[in-house]
Amino acid sequence: MKTISRSKAFGGIQGVYAHDAATTACEMTFAVFVPPQAETAPCPVVWYLSGLTCTHQNVMDKGEYRRTAAELGLVIVCPDTSPRGGDIHDEKDNWQIGTGAGFYVDATQAPWAKNYRMYSYITDELPRLVAGEFPVDMDRQAIFGHSMGGHGALTIALNNPDRFRSCSAFAPIVAPSKADWAKNAFEQYLGADSAAWRAHDACMLVEDGKRFDEFLIDQGDADQFLESGLMPHLFEAACRKSGIPLTLRMQPGYDHSYNFISTFMEDHLRWHAERLGAKTG
Repeated sequence: MKTISRSKAFGGIQGVYAHDAATTACEMTFAVFVPPQAETAPCPVVWYLSGLTCTHQNVMDKGEYRRTAAELGLVIVCPDTSPRGGDIHDEKDNWQIGTGAGFYVDATQAPWAKNYRMYSYITDELPRLVAGEFPVDMDRQAIFGHSMGGHGALTIALNNPDRFRSCSAFAPIVAPSKADWAKNAFEQYLGADSAAWRAHDACMLVEDGKRFDEFLIDQGDADQFLESGLMPHLFEAACRKSGIPLTLRMQPGYDHSYNFISTFMEDHLRWHAERLGAKTG
């Protein structure tokens, strides 16, 4: 692992790091905020998964998480959204697949399968690196994300319920098998047989009996992707039928931007902190 940058913020350290990742067969960059409490004891870790076209940088610059994370003693890990580099396959004219659009799945189809293994990277390789390099309590983990990252957070939590104590999302893609901006990527990454998509579709996972303790979702009612790409009512219905507690908050007037995310970031971090047993005052 190499350090790209480190700077002090709210008594903690915001760093950006890179490493050669075996799962994606390329160098991957990620950000970690370590709160001041980590000087004396390992801290709970919260994973933030970003949306389409984003890198680790977007939430660092616009997410406004550091003040609250420093107060609550939370380590925040912000991975990239896909493999990157000149040798990585891409579709440069389509922002919904390729670079910046890994969808947190392990691709099985050529030419994507060589590098686009973001599920394994997020659930296996990066956690092992973080556990070895940072003062984190890996018995207290939470996960959240935005849009494509919200999809990733929900599906990863449902597939790994014993690892995460809490899961939330901002405007998640809850049914990528039906979403306009996800179906093409799923077909190219996972193949034309939609049965292979079920393990990475939050609604289908719930329908198939996967469980998680509870979810929190914030969704702007002025989101331009609400009906064609996000469709939170489908996840609400699936959770209701399965008896999984879901708090779905439709926020009047909010769109899909980081202005929306930053407005409710503190709420989500405090919600996670309560479930992680972190300081909440």
